[in-house]
Amino acid sequence: MSATPSSPTPAAAPGGDAAAAGQRRSDRRVLLAAPRGYCAGVDRAVIAVEKAIEQYGAPVYVRHEIVHNKYVVQTLEKKGAIFVDETTEVPEGEIVIFSAHGVAPVVHEEAERGKLATIDATCPLVTKVHKEAVRYAKEDYDILLIGHEGHEEVIGTSGEAPEHITLVDGPEDVKNVEVRDPEKVVWLSQTTLSVDETMETVDALQGKYPNLLSPPSDDICYATQNRQTAIKQVAAESDLVLVVGSQNSSNSVRLVETALTHGAKAGHLVDNASELDEAWLEGVTTIGLSSGASVPEVLVDGVLEWLAGHGWEDVEIVKPVDEHMQFSLPKELRRDLRAEAADKVK
Repeated sequence: MSATPSSPTPAAAPGGDAAAAGQRRSDRRVLLAAPRGYCAGVDRAVIAVEKAIEQYGAPVYVRHEIVHNKYVVQTLEKKGAIFVDETTEVPEGEIVIFSAHGVAPVVHEEAERGKLATIDATCPLVTKVHKEAVRYAKEDYDILLIGHEGHEEVIGTSGEAPEHITLVDGPEDVKNVEVRDPEKVVWLSQTTLSVDETMETVDALQGKYPNLLSPPSDDICYATQNRQTAIKQVAAESDLVLVVGSQNSSNSVRLVETALTHGAKAGHLVDNASELDEAWLEGVTTIGLSSGASVPEVLVDGVLEWLAGHGWEDVEIVKPVDEHMQFSLPKELRRDLRAEAADKVK
């Protein structure tokens, strides 16, 4: 399987079904989006669970899915992680890890009452939004949180200032928004949204509230933006776009939506290669491929192998942006790892 820019297609040989088949096959290509897959926040959260199991021994409890990906969750379960819906399910005195999506203050209080040791694996970019919510609430702003109702990140952020936050679920929801003082209103957003749709919502809010304040920096995370930038470029040249990711992964779902609005004739979200359908390939020459920010590369490799087996062997990498972000492990884990290292030196 090659991963170089596609070469010009040779002229078809005159006559013969074999020559025609060879011509059709040589036209097939995969445009592989980059960056794709794990972002820094997901990488940090997954490593945090793995290191915690190594450091403290199994089991280690995790509140909700550490990231929204079935494969990752199942892999960590095999290593000794136990995923629970609520902190109250964790036995007293045990360790609980909070997922990358963040939690409300009430969850920290529940853990304290249960005498639980906590490791906060909240993505630092989500933590930034939490801090913004707290700051604007203290200044008595009405906070319009752009996001999807029921998403864990939205629940966590809303919990920081429930009396001040109103959820705005897309541009069509703006008409339902009411605030106390139109002169004192600010917007924040879930980090994994479609950049385009978020800005449509902001534009609609600004039309209603001309003095709407924006956060000091963009809330949509760098990884979400980078993956959407790459998929837009890929989609413009693709008959079919495949995105590897789970159905409950907001940023993965947004990638499919972005592809369909930027040129792709069809798009599908799949957890892995086993969900691919040969019928999707009918009439297709160019396939775009990407993956959500919580997807390990092994799942993308599986899709590439499947496609190669069906005649799509030529792979061209489309990389409009570079990505080098890294986050350190949660402070609680770093502290204990340093202490263990110091003991070994003694």
